[in-house]
Amino acid sequence: MYAGEEFSPVALSDIEAELKHGDTYTERVFLTGADPLQIGFDKMSLLLGLIHQYLPYCACVASYASIRSISKYSTEELSALHNKGLRDLYIGFETGSDEILKLMNKGHTAADAVRQAKKLNEADLSFNTIIIYGIAGQGRSTENAAATAEMIMQFRTRRIITMSLTVFPGTKLKQMVRSGDFRPAGNRERLIEVKTLLENLDPMTPTMFDTTHPTNILKIKGSLPQDKQKLLAEVQKRIS
Repeated sequence: MYAGEEFSPVALSDIEAELKHGDTYTERVFLTGADPLQIGFDKMSLLLGLIHQYLPYCACVASYASIRSISKYSTEELSALHNKGLRDLYIGFETGSDEILKLMNKGHTAADAVRQAKKLNEADLSFNTIIIYGIAGQGRSTENAAATAEMIMQFRTRRIITMSLTVFPGTKLKQMVRSGDFRPAGNRERLIEVKTLLENLDPMTPTMFDTTHPTNILKIKGSLPQDKQKLLAEVQKRIS
């Protein structure tokens, strides 16, 4: 998605200029730009301070984040950011398969992801786990779902958000599809992957399971473990 784009942080002065013109009664702010936590603890602390200064009614700052950026923070720093208003992260875990993570050039392993997720749990910083089904390719969906569920079951997450693999033009994956080195899974196999993922998820705390992102071929939403059988029935209905 960002091929050919050079990464550079937005200057805090530019962000402050935007905040000055914001609605004073704003209750939620979402930090976009791929990976805002990449700016580091000091700048993130300043940014959260600016948000509180200009938007005093803001009760929640949410942000995208990566496993790599989170690894640069200590538990104490993450806890401090939580106390300053950072309350919700959206993190691309993608899969629990190291082989697929390497193919994606994610820059982390499943073990890395679990370590950083547990650190967030310790810091009491809520986060959403984004995963992609279909990413393992044809014939490997069940295996990928089991590995992903095994990873997720090692930490607490507020929400599991699924996305279906989209092969974008101009990407290395598109080239692999053309050459036959990667064969995308069909819709039925992807549905079986979602079902397998659900079957292997038994969280100890209430966790939302959400497939309502536009990329999904199935739109369901419910709380685990409470709604597990209902969700499975809905997936099975589509498979049949």
